[in-house]
Amino acid sequence: MTKPKVLISDKMDPNAAAIFRERGCDVEEITGLKPDELKEIIGKYDGLAIRSSTKVTQEILDAATNLKVIGRAGIGVDNVDIPAASAKGVVVMNTPFGNSITTAEHAIALMFALARQLPEADASTQAGKWEKNRFMGVEVTGKTLGLIGAGNIGSIVASRALGLKMKVVAFDPFLTPERAVERGVEKAALDPLLARADFITLHTPLTDQTRNILSKENLAKTKPGVRIINCARGGLVDEAALKEALDSGHVAGAALDVFQTEPAKESPLFGTPNFICTPHLGASTNEAQVNVALQVAEQMADYLVTGGVTNALNMPSLSAEEAPKLKPYMALAERLGSLIGQLAHDNLDKLSIEVEGAAAQLNIKPITGAVLSGLMRRYSDTVNMVNAPFLAKERGMDVREVRHDREGVYHTLVRVTATTSQGERSVAGTLFANTAPRLVEIFGVGIEADLEGDMLYIVNQDAPGFIGRIGTLLGESGINIGTFHLGRREAGGEAVLLLSVDSRVPQEVLDAASKLPGVRTVKALAF
Repeated sequence: MTKPKVLISDKMDPNAAAIFRERGCDVEEITGLKPDELKEIIGKYDGLAIRSSTKVTQEILDAATNLKVIGRAGIGVDNVDIPAASAKGVVVMNTPFGNSITTAEHAIALMFALARQLPEADASTQAGKWEKNRFMGVEVTGKTLGLIGAGNIGSIVASRALGLKMKVVAFDPFLTPERAVERGVEKAALDPLLARADFITLHTPLTDQTRNILSKENLAKTKPGVRIINCARGGLVDEAALKEALDSGHVAGAALDVFQTEPAKESPLFGTPNFICTPHLGASTNEAQVNVALQVAEQMADYLVTGGVTNALNMPSLSAEEAPKLKPYMALAERLGSLIGQLAHDNLDKLSIEVEGAAAQLNIKPITGAVLSGLMRRYSDTVNMVNAPFLAKERGMDVREVRHDREGVYHTLVRVTATTSQGERSVAGTLFANTAPRLVEIFGVGIEADLEGDMLYIVNQDAPGFIGRIGTLLGESGINIGTFHLGRREAGGEAVLLLSVDSRVPQEVLDAASKLPGVRTVKALAF
């Protein structure tokens, strides 16, 4: 078996390459490549490990004919065209936890620097001045820290602040009241936080909802004398409005490690009294750089070798431990999606994926991804679990997931229902012996069949002699039947026939079968 091939295109800790090799990958370290140079060689690699220097553009992705995964050693992926990668079926991963402590510590360091005016005091003293009375600081003990974003980094900042005997108030729509109690913080809406906080620190990604979260209007709502720290993302704070608030004295101090435009060669804030800045140093410690390099190597190697997906930005995460357990369910889901895709006669605008029994206890996202992967093959032959959701969204498909706690006839069941112009069409399957995918229902008709290889799907009026006629037609056409599966709603009613055959059924045979008495639908299937 050929080993996956990985390119490390940015400088990383040498142990990252060692991890790739230990886990069964071939790896090359070629740093400092110009875009044209990267474009020339990227086609031979399955994985690309980067930091911030390499720019993975649409042009690079077009040349990456074998690429399966991009791993960013760090959090930010502004240098990767994620929509283009998703459309091409390339997983994009980052390492959001490798530098969490480092970034949290930098925020705390800037908070102390603001509280005691350390940069100004240092510059003054080294200039030969002794302005002891000029630099009157404030204690952090007993002060209120307003936390905007209480995720991984925000939680670490909160724990450090609590250790400093501060009161922590957190605004985060995803923070539950129970989790807030566990962390020892008070959950609050944004406006009350702004009005109460002595210090505000931001730890949230930059989205449409968070852009300029500290706008001119929101800065006006803050407590007079507030001090603001941002080590998260540029664009969370309106820099021009912050300059005005500092000049007026409403904001007593501000410290930014990130800017709206980086590298920040100029800013309205530069030179403003009580303003501190650093050049995006949040993740810049030896420990953090080692951690993110090792983590990206582990994650990428797991994906390339075992199929485990961790910290992916464009597909559901699936740990190396989960992958073996979910693999048969994903195979079942992919075949059910493929079946719906091959049998649907028009565009599908709604899709429902339901799980019950053992399947309901599992991570449903990979199952949904597998259904869409099978379904979207009707549109593209290069579809996979990464670009299938992208293709579905592109076509305006409404995808719904339903998890049932009820006990059913089968120990596990996956049902896929599509809304078509003829109404809802549903197929369902289970696992035989917990490993083998098996169809158990098609469009309301109970029928057990293995979905594999070439098959023939026929809907006909249940009547004596039909099975003999179709068998004769296939035999005379030189097509050997492997297995035979029959289901019907009632005697004499509509019947469904699924035949596995040893070769693809030619169109002329399909046409002949459609002319047999009682036949309503004939379709060749392939899995």
